[in-house]
Amino acid sequence: MKKDLMILGIESTCDETSAALLKGGREIVSNVIYSQIEEHKKYHGVVPELASRAHAAKIATVINEALGDHPLDYVAFASGPGLPGGLMVGRVAAETLANFKKTPIIGVNHLEGHIFACEFEGTEAKARLSFPLVALVVSGGHTELWYVKGYGNYKILGRTRDDAAGEAFDKVAKLLGLPYPGGPQVSKQALSGRREAIAFPRPLLPGTWEFSFSGIKTAVSYYLRDHKDFSIPDVCASFEEAMVETLVTKTLLAAKKYKVKHVAVGGGVAANALLRERMTEKAKEMGVETHFVDRKLSSDNAAMIALAAYKKLEHAEKTGKPVKKNINIDPNMKVRNWE
Repeated sequence: MKKDLMILGIESTCDETSAALLKGGREIVSNVIYSQIEEHKKYHGVVPELASRAHAAKIATVINEALGDHPLDYVAFASGPGLPGGLMVGRVAAETLANFKKTPIIGVNHLEGHIFACEFEGTEAKARLSFPLVALVVSGGHTELWYVKGYGNYKILGRTRDDAAGEAFDKVAKLLGLPYPGGPQVSKQALSGRREAIAFPRPLLPGTWEFSFSGIKTAVSYYLRDHKDFSIPDVCASFEEAMVETLVTKTLLAAKKYKVKHVAVGGGVAANALLRERMTEKAKEMGVETHFVDRKLSSDNAAMIALAAYKKLEHAEKTGKPVKKNINIDPNMKVRNWE
């Protein structure tokens, strides 16, 4: 591939409409993100139909701003997993741009983007991941644990059986009457609370790498019902403690089992300060290095989509095999090996 290959990425899987231009698989030339928080705030969560309409209304403006007058070699978009309406808007926009610019198109897995985003330092992808590693994808819609042998070579260890970690944060925030999005609000309140105040459960699910967070949410609901004089900071601190302990314990048990020396953590919840602190601290005790996504790129964004596309193209060139373009959208897309 040429050194200055220009890939425009498009992200529309949930409630961020984003387009980004990546040069040479390394430099973020632009990364435009339109957040729909204001549209969904009064519902305390993402309303799929409203999200689709917002994507359709903003996608052209976002793409134009990101692309500008730059040349273009490839158009990439997130073809799944995500909300069906948002995925369709992204695909139509990508196909339209690709046809207009006479460039190839490639669909990528949104979740791969979250992990590859750990390579970004500021506006450059220069901290290449070290393999093998255990990856934790932890966001509002997904919580998954992977064993990764290399780019495009994965073994899925486990997923959440119900709520994703970020979803649990949002639901607890709603129970407490805190604004949406709930994760940052819960963490803010937790700073003045006692983390040992309430013994919320740690759903470690022994014998499996899967997660389940609906029980913690229910435990919080019952606690609020039975304790009318509850302290919001104490509830938030104790809940966050239980969530973080569960995520860290499961991830590092997997690292020990698979004898890896590297852990990568991506997704919106990867911005959580306590998670970053505890994971780094506990991993260091085991001789394991942690790789967290930059906070500015932890939420959904198109730079990570462009980088995921570049990795697929780079892999195809090295192996001499045609790249899998994956342009059919799949709301329930699972991570698949590239070969």
